[in-house]
Amino acid sequence: MPTPAEPLPRLLRALLLAAERPLSVPDVVRLLAEAHDEEEWPDAPDAAAVEAALAAVTAELAGSGIEVARVGEGYRLRTATDLGPMVRRLWPDRVVRLGRAAMEVLAVVAYRQPCTRAEVEEVRGVDCGGLLKGLLERRLLSVVGRKDEPGRPLLYGTTPFFLETFSLSDLRSLPTLRDLAAMEAEEAARARGVAPVVSAVPVPDPALEEDPTADDEAPTDEPATDEPATDEPA
Repeated sequence: MPTPAEPLPRLLRALLLAAERPLSVPDVVRLLAEAHDEEEWPDAPDAAAVEAALAAVTAELAGSGIEVARVGEGYRLRTATDLGPMVRRLWPDRVVRLGRAAMEVLAVVAYRQPCTRAEVEEVRGVDCGGLLKGLLERRLLSVVGRKDEPGRPLLYGTTPFFLETFSLSDLRSLPTLRDLAAMEAEEAARARGVAPVVSAVPVPDPALEEDPTADDEAPTDEPATDEPATDEPA
């Protein structure tokens, strides 16, 4: 006869599955406090107990098709990254494809944020207005303020959705130059048919992939302007 599951890990599995956004430890503690006050949960909330239960759920799911991922300031359940190519087949029309140029703009902002459009274009050497607009619309970037200089140009930065998409706990988890070199070596090894050494570099969400066939610059009829393409707050 199977033994009953521990209540808190069992609850966490349900909460992580049902949540529409990553849940942080304070989120769970607050929920437990409300439930305890209304006599719907027997124990008073305790952050250490929640963290221990998260560790237990993470260990239990390790190696399965589902995993607990730390994204942004919280946790979520997601399919294992190595199963991404198969999972994508369920929704072939929902894959978000980014061209190489868009990925380059996203990388410049991620590593140099907050930065202006002119600073991004200085790195790439071409107009980036249409690409920035597209990344704003996809919620990977947002306007985070204005630079204190003549003209007060907009400053761009990454969003919590960016962290969630690329499975990053925070911006300090971005790959270093050494990590990027390792990724290039892995790709080269795959091209030669050699099994690569797996690195610990964060892997993008299966719902987002680079499209090598995309045009280098997204077509746009927009004038060269530094006005925001969205009112989404930082």
